[in-house]
Amino acid sequence: MRFFAQLPERRGAWALLAATAFGLFATALYMQYQMGLEPCVKCIYQRVAVLSIGFAALVPLLAPKFALARLVGFAGWLTAAIWGFIIANNHVAAQQAKNSFFAVCDTFPNFPDWMPLHQWLPDLFSATGLCGDINWSFLDMSMPEWMRIIFASYAIVGVVVLLLRLIAARKF
Repeated sequence: MRFFAQLPERRGAWALLAATAFGLFATALYMQYQMGLEPCVKCIYQRVAVLSIGFAALVPLLAPKFALARLVGFAGWLTAAIWGFIIANNHVAAQQAKNSFFAVCDTFPNFPDWMPLHQWLPDLFSATGLCGDINWSFLDMSMPEWMRIIFASYAIVGVVVLLLRLIAARKF
């Protein structure tokens, strides 16, 4: 238990978190550009959530002994993981609707005016697919079903590590 409680003070743990997130982002780009899978708006939002986890991990990676850096890392990690789970869950609901052809999703991502990612980096954040389409599956689960598992895993690991850290801190 003590080992897991001390993980946030180690660069390797934050590097692993960042590497998994950036690896998922690279996988999404591979699936888009090499496999021809067109992302929908909900896919793009999930992409942003994955990137947010990766960027949140970079803050404590630079200064893992600094409590504020770890706090920012945990806050970003858990917020993005929960937000990503909610979007993936909505995406699954849209795909599993009785008539998923009519599944409603925006035509363009609704990013804030001060950060229009789909205009700045259209190759990474433009939505060209439809939310109800299922063009890929693995073990009978679609992409958003897998992303729901991935985001839930990120959130559970984050909460467990944070709780173990708080419990260990109370013992001293």
